[in-house]
Amino acid sequence: MNTGTNIADAIVAGDRRALARAVTLVESTREDHRQNARAMVSHLKTRGHRALRIGLTGTPGVGKSTFIEALGLCLCDAGKRVAVLAVDPSSRRTGGAILGDKTRMPQLSRRKEAFIRPSPSSNTLGGVAAQSREVIELCEAAGFDIILVETVGVGQSEVMVADMTDIFALLIAPAGGDELQGVKRGIMELADLVLVNKADGDLKPQAVRTAADYAGALRLLARGDDMPPDFPKALTLSALTGEGLSEVYDAMDELAHWRDAQGHTATRRATQSQMAFEHALERELRSAARNHPQFAALKSAAVQEISSGAVAPEDAAKKIARQIIFLE
Repeated sequence: MNTGTNIADAIVAGDRRALARAVTLVESTREDHRQNARAMVSHLKTRGHRALRIGLTGTPGVGKSTFIEALGLCLCDAGKRVAVLAVDPSSRRTGGAILGDKTRMPQLSRRKEAFIRPSPSSNTLGGVAAQSREVIELCEAAGFDIILVETVGVGQSEVMVADMTDIFALLIAPAGGDELQGVKRGIMELADLVLVNKADGDLKPQAVRTAADYAGALRLLARGDDMPPDFPKALTLSALTGEGLSEVYDAMDELAHWRDAQGHTATRRATQSQMAFEHALERELRSAARNHPQFAALKSAAVQEISSGAVAPEDAAKKIARQIIFLE
């Protein structure tokens, strides 16, 4: 039995160190590691386990980590196994994750039912790491019931997390005035739930008003047929006191069960697999082009032509693409 299946067996037995090692293999760029990772994931997929995948995004400082820890602890207390995949900004020197989610979720990281893994974004657009989907599938196959995927931040380019999860939630803080202008329309159109955090103390009335404003805005957005009549919702909660957490999870659970019953979850995941193939194909084509023995020389010549104004950037790119394809 090879290394990949050995690690897979250890993961099934509940070894969290083995799971951490497995994620490292999945995220590695070394070909031998990638081969072991593929064997491992294939071995685990035979179990047929399916988790609820929840994507979470929000502006820095809104309390994503506090919310995830509070929700994760509630889920663990309810008998659920929870995996948290937190995509952190990358260190420019080492390429590693720099925010340290285990230090931001100290109580949850000590629970045996939980697994927390910060992953570097590695300058990947979309707020998720390049191999996030594979890590999600790995945690799902390993038997986790809930997988929470936290993104780097919020912005127009950070909607990719919605393309690999079952439910997408936007976390915001109570605000006044033009707070609706501070959130991109693309995020709003994808959000199944808008969660107004910090609804405690003096901020609670403001949080209720903010949730009402967002609820009104959500009703104006055109949605597909994968949403029940009373969704999307805007809810208030306090990750600090725990108030509203059960209502948030109940809403997530309600939506997940409705989509399962209507067949939308299966359709959604099939579409996500197709999109994953497209992204993987683009990565492989870029890698193949860069590794081509004549790519560097062709690119250098093209840069000179572009700099002198002899050729347009688009035409130069098309020329290199044709040359590389026919040189194979």
